[in-house]
Amino acid sequence: MRPEEIERLVKISKDRPLLPETYVPWAEEPSPTDLYLPEFLTSLEGLAVYDTLTQQQKTDLGRHEAVQVLYSYGWGEALFCVFMTRYLLTLPPNGPEHRFLIREIIEEYRHQEMFAQTITQLKGQALPPTKMHAFVGKFSTNYLPADFLFMGSLAVELITDMYGNHTRRAPEIYVVLRKVFELHNIEEGRHIHFTKGLLENYTKKAGYVKRTLYSFVILMNIYFVRTMYVRKAIYERIGIPNADAVFKEATKNYRSKFTKNCLGHIIEFVNSWVGFNTATRWAWRWLLGARV
Repeated sequence: MRPEEIERLVKISKDRPLLPETYVPWAEEPSPTDLYLPEFLTSLEGLAVYDTLTQQQKTDLGRHEAVQVLYSYGWGEALFCVFMTRYLLTLPPNGPEHRFLIREIIEEYRHQEMFAQTITQLKGQALPPTKMHAFVGKFSTNYLPADFLFMGSLAVELITDMYGNHTRRAPEIYVVLRKVFELHNIEEGRHIHFTKGLLENYTKKAGYVKRTLYSFVILMNIYFVRTMYVRKAIYERIGIPNADAVFKEATKNYRSKFTKNCLGHIIEFVNSWVGFNTATRWAWRWLLGARV
């Protein structure tokens, strides 16, 4: 990005900040007919068991799964802040890029607080990471080089943005959730200019091996996030009998729904810098059912 473009983004961030405290109508309580996640994104919609649920159970299913989405949003933002802090240390402090990153980090931490407050507003209790999730998160932040951490962070952002886009456009969704996702979408629109420039800088220098590794990092982060949403404990919470059997069905059902509704733009993104090759295609097909 040219310095004047960065300066313009810094000025917008300072002059027109979007503060969750005033942008989101926190005082609005949900109505009995409000939903928390579009039904087609829930893990049980499309299965026979879904038709046996009461309307309250369907609503609660969406609420609990929305909480998991918000939790992963916060996780992705925190991961991106780790990357940006690392990158920040390589820049001269008087340059426009340094000052822009400071503004972006401030906004990303505001987003994390907003997602946490939304979970509280939904009376949610996010399920903690499994041992596998905890290991991947710790390994990513502590040991991955900056460019690999960037790719992993970007993968999480792309997935969570897809959820946000579906949710903020659905009029049946609780207004607080719609405004939270709307605010996030507006500010991420500014951040994406910087992200695109950095992405191009990393990928244009990458040869076959590094592009292959980038592809695997993105794949594993997407798989990581996807498996945070479908949890047996949610079915137990809403009173579904035989939660073990339902969990197995839901896992298969959600895999196909995720591939259909959330992978399209991810595949386009990875394809744009030739991340699919003979070393990576099999893994994308096996883990995510991607048609690549």
